[in-house]
Amino acid sequence: MTKKRIDCFKCKFFYVTWDQQFPKGCKAFQFKTANLPSLDVRRASGQPCLRFQKKVDR
Repeated sequence: MTKKRIDCFKCKFFYVTWDQQFPKGCKAFQFKTANLPSLDVRRASGQPCLRFQKKVDR
């Protein structure tokens, strides 16, 4: 299994929140976190984020 880190900043589901304690969010999994969402997903499930979808370039 590869340990490649998923870059949430390149995911269409990633967003920045106004919450100072939880400034990063994931619309796919509907949660906010202080870490990158992909790190919390890996920590909770043991697998890389399976909902990652690359942002469309404008």
